[in-house]
Amino acid sequence: MAPIKFGVGQSVLRKEDDALIRGKGRYTDDFAPKPSLHALVLRSPHAHAKYKIDVAAARSLPGVALILTAEDVKDLGDLPCLFNLEVNPFTAPPYPILPSDEVRHVGDAVAFVVAETVDQARDAIEAIEVNWTPLPAVVGVLHAVKAGAPQVWPQHHGNVLFDVSLGDKKATEAVFAKADAVVELSVINPRVVTNFMETRAVVCEYDARRDHLTLTVGSQGSHRLREILCGVVLKIPQEKMRVICPDVGGGFGTKLFPYREYALAAVAARRLRKTVKWTADRADHFMGDAQGRDNATTARMALASDGRFLGMDVDLLGDMGAYLSTFGPYIPHGGAGMLPGLYDIQAFHCRVRTVFTNTVPVDAYRGAGRPEAAYVLERLVDAAARKLGMTVDAIRRKNFIPPRAMPYKTATGKVYDSGDFTAHMKRAMEIAQWKEFPKRAKAARKQGLVRGIGLSTYVEVCGTLGEETANVRLDSDGDVSVLIGTQSTGQGHQTAYAQLVAEQFGLPPERIHVLQGDTDQIATGLGTGGSSAIPTGGVSVERATRELGKKLREAAAEALETSPGDLEISNGTIKVAGTDRSISFADLAARPGIDPARLNASATFTAADGTYPNGTHLAEVEIDPSTGMIGIVNYVVVDDFGVTLNPLLLAGQVHGGAMQGIGQALMEQAVYSPKDGQLVTGTFMDYALPRAADGPSFVFETHNVPCKTNPLGVKGAGEAGAIGSCPAVVNAIIDGLWREYKIDHIDMPATPERVWIAIREHQRRHSL
Repeated sequence: MAPIKFGVGQSVLRKEDDALIRGKGRYTDDFAPKPSLHALVLRSPHAHAKYKIDVAAARSLPGVALILTAEDVKDLGDLPCLFNLEVNPFTAPPYPILPSDEVRHVGDAVAFVVAETVDQARDAIEAIEVNWTPLPAVVGVLHAVKAGAPQVWPQHHGNVLFDVSLGDKKATEAVFAKADAVVELSVINPRVVTNFMETRAVVCEYDARRDHLTLTVGSQGSHRLREILCGVVLKIPQEKMRVICPDVGGGFGTKLFPYREYALAAVAARRLRKTVKWTADRADHFMGDAQGRDNATTARMALASDGRFLGMDVDLLGDMGAYLSTFGPYIPHGGAGMLPGLYDIQAFHCRVRTVFTNTVPVDAYRGAGRPEAAYVLERLVDAAARKLGMTVDAIRRKNFIPPRAMPYKTATGKVYDSGDFTAHMKRAMEIAQWKEFPKRAKAARKQGLVRGIGLSTYVEVCGTLGEETANVRLDSDGDVSVLIGTQSTGQGHQTAYAQLVAEQFGLPPERIHVLQGDTDQIATGLGTGGSSAIPTGGVSVERATRELGKKLREAAAEALETSPGDLEISNGTIKVAGTDRSISFADLAARPGIDPARLNASATFTAADGTYPNGTHLAEVEIDPSTGMIGIVNYVVVDDFGVTLNPLLLAGQVHGGAMQGIGQALMEQAVYSPKDGQLVTGTFMDYALPRAADGPSFVFETHNVPCKTNPLGVKGAGEAGAIGSCPAVVNAIIDGLWREYKIDHIDMPATPERVWIAIREHQRRHSL
């Protein structure tokens, strides 16, 4: 059968984009019911301090409607951490909506001011009197675990939340004792700030007659947000709140969590019986939103003389910040499970410590632990190749899990169902003309430049968020609507889900409508995270569409007086095969007495096992030794995503993720002063983000091997670009520095300053 024009595998243009590029997108801050009050948050200027607050003068200022302090919200529940260990569970410290007398990071919230205008709220913020008593603070995990370091929480000795091991320590030690060689590497995965285009915002309306709240908020999932806010924080029945997510301008994990401002807006709206609106400015984002990454890791690999990996031992320190964000402790712990990567490593051990510091809390950021794991592993593999005098591709081929070994259970218990890892690495090297690199390096050297080439292979786990339900219904006009609890933050769900419906019904995208982000219209939902929307939600949509098709054929068979088996569906019409007898979707929906239940269908899917996308990133860089400037001159990605739903959407996801990884590799870093815990990089004047000119022209291909544990064969793709990119870029930089100067290490971000200093240090040592 010929492929459906708008079906699976077709490069359908994003149906969302027409409205967005015409300025017709509707984000939370665009929602401004009149009259609305406006709110701002007073934040701590100290990383750690006791405080006393006096808001009397501020409350008397013109236009000020309400000022909430810790005393006013003391009956609210804390923000919860939804992860714990199965063995020896920890006790999370409190994460209050407003701390009563002690702040623990710069940006910690101490008051919520509501006024008639933003300017009046700002005047009130400035009029609030706070008596601060600074306390010792600690930043950086390596400092926080030192003896005598200031304590963030007195009940967590040494600032450690938990100290656990994965794998078999005894067996790993035995392997290392017999190894022909051991390579060791310590790396810092720096903290980053998400910096989505749309800052967070919330509008809370209160219906006094029903004692009901309507929260309009830019989130990654309306249902989970309502469950936490109502069930844990506000302590009200869920039916007392409706959560609506309009267009969302980027999330990357950070918008998945509940935040203080949502609860505070709800309390204020209820007390004032008026609509309250809060919109973060960029400073709020830097100091009030969960941040990402921030690991310090030492890894060792036990090697045989022929290059085989005998065992791996890792010591990982994960920075939690001052409080435990929703999934914060899971990120390093879960990420550690992916440390063996694509390699057949039989003996494995990892010590994981999660550590408190006086900084903004850390949680999931695109990839959520898997980029951190891939970075450590791929840096270590290159170091092993240098130690043994092998090429970086040869040592990988030697150790890849072969396709014949699938399904393969790793030393951490992950079960890979499919993949051909050598094949995608080989293809990436062919596209990049790897064998011709020495000629390019020689030509660059004549111009005073240093070329480097590097690659990384990766695997991640996704599609494990849980159960997702989709409802697909036939509307009265003959169009089809999909109702699902995932939430698009720019990925293209409207288009992707429409293609799954089009595959079976032959409808064009404009006749398929996707409804998300409304707890009144959609009964359940997990939101979007962990690259789960298509591996889980997509399966639900496909199955619900199939079930609806069966119902429609049965109803149409009665109208056309034939058998359902004789009917075919195409372009909104149900036709008796081989005849001109048919009935349109609209006419079928309008048939007198038709049971509405026959016009909609639901399906629920949850993955028993995760999916494991994998691939190769290959970067070629040019370094100017006189300035330390780095340019990426070639970048190739070959990925295995199982099945491609839409090549255009897929390429966009990979390009975007890779640019985020490139940004982290070359320039991004949240820096806190070790002296007083101040966020030094708290604005775009100090925090660098990649621009279009910093990125390469990507070459992207797929080498798909269908997933055997997912009914659609897909493996998830939303985070993959951010996983393979960091190690590929840094490996390329080190390749150049090693060949020219025998420099074998540089930490991210590899800024011009760091590269220049590394080269000058080498030259200084060799001039003595």
